[in-house]
Amino acid sequence: MRVTTLLLLLATIGLNQFAEAQNRVVIAVSTALDGKGKVLRDTRIVVSGSKIVGIDPKASPIDYDLRGLTVMPGWIDSHVHITSSFGPDGKNAGMGATTPEAAYRTAANAYATLLAGFTTIQSMDGVAALREAAAHGGLPAPRILSIAEPLVGRGDETGTPDEVRAFVRKQKDAGADFLKIYASGGMRQTAQTIPQGVLDAACNEARKVGLRTLVHANYDAVHGAIAAGCTEVEHGLGATDADLHAMAEEGIYFDPQAGQLIQNYLDNRTRYAGTPFFPKTPEEFEPMKELLPIAHETIERARKIRGLKIVFGTDALAGMHGYNAEDLINRVREGGIAPMDALVSANSLAAKAMNMSDQIGTLALGLEADIIALDGDPLKDIAAVRRVVFVMKGGVVYKNEIRQMSRSSMHFRAVR
Repeated sequence: MRVTTLLLLLATIGLNQFAEAQNRVVIAVSTALDGKGKVLRDTRIVVSGSKIVGIDPKASPIDYDLRGLTVMPGWIDSHVHITSSFGPDGKNAGMGATTPEAAYRTAANAYATLLAGFTTIQSMDGVAALREAAAHGGLPAPRILSIAEPLVGRGDETGTPDEVRAFVRKQKDAGADFLKIYASGGMRQTAQTIPQGVLDAACNEARKVGLRTLVHANYDAVHGAIAAGCTEVEHGLGATDADLHAMAEEGIYFDPQAGQLIQNYLDNRTRYAGTPFFPKTPEEFEPMKELLPIAHETIERARKIRGLKIVFGTDALAGMHGYNAEDLINRVREGGIAPMDALVSANSLAAKAMNMSDQIGTLALGLEADIIALDGDPLKDIAAVRRVVFVMKGGVVYKNEIRQMSRSSMHFRAVR
């Protein structure tokens, strides 16, 4: 009986090893950016299951030949409104709609974002169901971190500090990955809309329960978010040099946008005009052009602040999903950020800001096999980020526009 049991055990171990071997994928690369600022040359990345298990120039046989391309970790967009879309009439349908049609549009937004090379996103809309479907239900979408509900500053109507602390605990219990706080209004409004004592209470309570705080803050609210010790400042238009230095000193992450958001409003003004929270006519969007140089100048100043941790986030709304990389181009061309620094902001630095640097953002052993390839060298021409030809997320291939090696497709976990 003992011999039989031992033979069965050995057979089981052998079958498990065979299954693991069958699931082993080798990717050949000539140039790879590791996500932290280093360049790897002429090596091979070994993937088993969802993880990177080896970086070995002698690994074989090759399953995917990405030589001649630029390989790097899948990008991370730290600020997305994945439910924002244009409705059947072509107009802005807003965010958070729950109709079946709206759900389809949201799934399409997520798929387009994934194929554009973004394997992780942080959604400012509450999309717990989409998050779980992407993680466990086989939905082709980026890895998603999501809020439950935002905290919207409306002056004294926001609530008392104790009420806001209870609200924060409610978000934690609801499974939120982080807390989004609206501490100011639109891009042209300078006032802080949430009392400082309430903002202090929100960020303090969030720290206690282990929630990161991302604060929509422009002008006065930037200083308020810093004083409250919040985790990350979003947007930051009107941030002073003193604000930027304070963020660096306090270790607060900064997520500015480099112009794509504003340009999207201008390009789609007829689709946004007359919808909630937007000007009534297309002509009324024209003054937004004045915000473009302000956004560029903010990033230009921010990049010169030693130690300031600038992460990549687009604030992607309807019209931007799948084109998130355009703001990487803007950061380089308009904000003066070095191409490598721009890419790191969408890789290891963004992962660190999410407390996920042990899982994503770098090509390293034990991390998720989120791997993309570009046709071109973004260090020489940042516009190469528009030419994503290969996307793997968690060991699954979702996009492959290269010639595949002849090895049997039964050895791959690939979505085609």
